[in-house]
Amino acid sequence: MRALFLHPSPLMYSELYLRLEPLGVERIAQAAWIAGHDVRILDLQIFQRDDYLAEIAEFRPDVVGMSINYMANIPEAIDLAKETRQRLPKCFIFAGGHSVSFVAQEVLEHAEGCIDCIVRGEGEPTVPLLFQALQDKALDEIPGVVTLDGIGPSPLLLDSIDTCPPARDLTRKRNKYFIGELDPCASIEFSRGCPWDCAFCSAWTFYGRSYRRASPEAAAEELASIQEPNVFIVDDVAFIHPEDGHAIAAAIEKRKIRKKYYLETRSDVLIRNPDVFERWRKLGLTYMFLGIEALDEQGLELFRKRINMDKNFQALEVARKLDIMVAINIIADPAWVESDFQRVRDFALSVPEIVHITVNTPYPGTEIWHTESRKLTTLDYRLFDVQHAVLPTRLPLKKFYEELVKTQNILNKKHLGFAAIRDVTWLSLALLMRGQTNFIKMIWNFGKVYNADRQFADHQRPVRYAMRPPQTKSKVKPSRERLYIHPSENMRRKTAVSVQ
Repeated sequence: MRALFLHPSPLMYSELYLRLEPLGVERIAQAAWIAGHDVRILDLQIFQRDDYLAEIAEFRPDVVGMSINYMANIPEAIDLAKETRQRLPKCFIFAGGHSVSFVAQEVLEHAEGCIDCIVRGEGEPTVPLLFQALQDKALDEIPGVVTLDGIGPSPLLLDSIDTCPPARDLTRKRNKYFIGELDPCASIEFSRGCPWDCAFCSAWTFYGRSYRRASPEAAAEELASIQEPNVFIVDDVAFIHPEDGHAIAAAIEKRKIRKKYYLETRSDVLIRNPDVFERWRKLGLTYMFLGIEALDEQGLELFRKRINMDKNFQALEVARKLDIMVAINIIADPAWVESDFQRVRDFALSVPEIVHITVNTPYPGTEIWHTESRKLTTLDYRLFDVQHAVLPTRLPLKKFYEELVKTQNILNKKHLGFAAIRDVTWLSLALLMRGQTNFIKMIWNFGKVYNADRQFADHQRPVRYAMRPPQTKSKVKPSRERLYIHPSENMRRKTAVSVQ
């Protein structure tokens, strides 16, 4: 069959700071290609809606698969599905991805038959089965598949993330992918899942607390095949087990691979395993993202980070000694007032690290969705992007956004203002000489993307597709099994038997 896999448009944050290759789409496309199908990928982070319409007119796909990893992309995906149905009435249209796995049935209802099914959970083991089922007309037997008629067996977990390496040859204009000054930048996955259970996060609920690692040989082989000089390691928490970090490093050293790296990890992991990160610094580790999230113990306890402020500051000292530039994330609570924003600004100007700020947002799939969503001020999917306030703000909403943008602007100028202009100029010239313009556009577009008037106006847009709030509202956190997309280990064993 001819299959076209589609990645949606960028979110507000990725309009500016980064544009990452669609790694999940590439891996699923590879699984479909291995199964013998004719496969294409189109990334609407780079291309436009008209490009998509031209693609389906020329390619005439039998199947269109849409990636919905972010809640804010759901309306766009539904509208594209409806337009695709009008142009290709016999085309089978499905969607999958992280966010849509938690809201599968409501999205199918919004699509009014124009999305044939949702694939919940990991797509690599399921999509080839789905394509086979299209010939046998047996969708209800496929694990993870949801249709308007019902829900199939529990989703399957990929046996090994060494299988189905990304089909990077199918993504076009790869020079458009970047993160900050790492321009261009590819992405790679060394592990999948997270053993922690932060209240605001859905990574652990999606994977059912499972955690899997790539083999050092497969990781190094994939890394060696990447053409870009920069690589973002997309693991939720990099190098949880130090032996894994050392083993992959050894395989890279053996192959003499030289790249610049950006990764995400936790403060306690960095403190426990500084030797791993020191080794990776020698391999080219340049940037590290630490989700500190709060500047006080009360905030850390609220988010259930299972770490204290002393450990966070200790981690920053470790990174400074290793000469690794750290990007910190702080979560702004809608209840903040001017003094809270000022505190973040003061902190950001007192440390050398890059400080980002996002807005506390209860997402379906997180614990706080069940405990905080009763307070939601909007059910517009498009506003669930951690850049908009969807809970009641103590300040007037417009004033909240003014304080948020003021804080973001100060943080931006700290690293891209006059104090850093010389370094930025040389870096920009070097990138221009290589034909790379993503980083330069990032510098100049800040005011267009982060704008209090724009963010406030986003709340005034008519809502065509409204989210469905939880059926039960409680301050008591829900059971883990109720939150999981992939079942617990005991449930997985039962599912495996039934599938066989």
